[in-house]
Amino acid sequence: QSWFLVVFIWLKKKVNMKKKLKQYLLKLILIIPIAYFSLLFIIFIFQRNLLYHPKENNYFGDELKVKIEKVKIETGDNFELLGWFHEKDLSNFKTLVFFHGNAGTLENRIHKINHFKDMNINFLIISWRGFSGNLGKPSEKGLYKDGESAINWLKRKGLKDNDIVLYGESLGTGIATHVAQNHKFAGVILESPFTSMVDAAKNVYPYFPIRFLLKDKYESDKKIKNLKSPILIMHGEEDKIVPFWMGKKMYKLANEPKYSYFSEKDNHMMEYNEKMILVLKEYLKSLN
Repeated sequence: QSWFLVVFIWLKKKVNMKKKLKQYLLKLILIIPIAYFSLLFIIFIFQRNLLYHPKENNYFGDELKVKIEKVKIETGDNFELLGWFHEKDLSNFKTLVFFHGNAGTLENRIHKINHFKDMNINFLIISWRGFSGNLGKPSEKGLYKDGESAINWLKRKGLKDNDIVLYGESLGTGIATHVAQNHKFAGVILESPFTSMVDAAKNVYPYFPIRFLLKDKYESDKKIKNLKSPILIMHGEEDKIVPFWMGKKMYKLANEPKYSYFSEKDNHMMEYNEKMILVLKEYLKSLN
């Protein structure tokens, strides 16, 4: 009888263990999809907070060494954008319009625009809605309007498309590519360009249905074929944010005449060293 009792107790424990295991697995099966879809919901709701970072500051303290005029640029939907305008000679030199990336203020680009004083160009750099104290919230459609507003502001000064060179940095390459479709600019410069925001986001979130979640897609790879301006594409092979293959693909898709500066050691924010500055000077010189 004692032997039978021991076996009975052992079998009962085993049955209880199986029941508990089934209950645990059932809970796990329920929890995983709930957690996954909850995360998808959070990403969808807060995606623009993940994409746009107006308060980020990477280059604080650079001294501005070029004379600029602070200007206000009105958009078609009643926002005012802060811009810095440097006028050297509108009649004889091209005017470069600088579209910055998804983070920081105009001050964060001082280390770049300081080099423009040694080039035969005028320049206008604008800050997006929601950046540098501007009202509004950034979005793909909104930033396209901001970019077009900068061009219209220059045209009111008497400039034409062939007087203007667009310069897009990172996210700004998406706006530059979009805006340039509808114009015959003197030139277009893309620094660290992405093929599309869908591709860029998939690189960070490979297990999510990004194409269905993303509101701001910035599909530059579908638009670059429409550009008719001479284009310079620059990208660092060590880019950890926008993979180098995207810059190579954008170059491949671009129409002639096209030029490239691919640096082996540069990360996402490319170094404005002597070699890069020389490339920019030679490219700008070729447009005159």
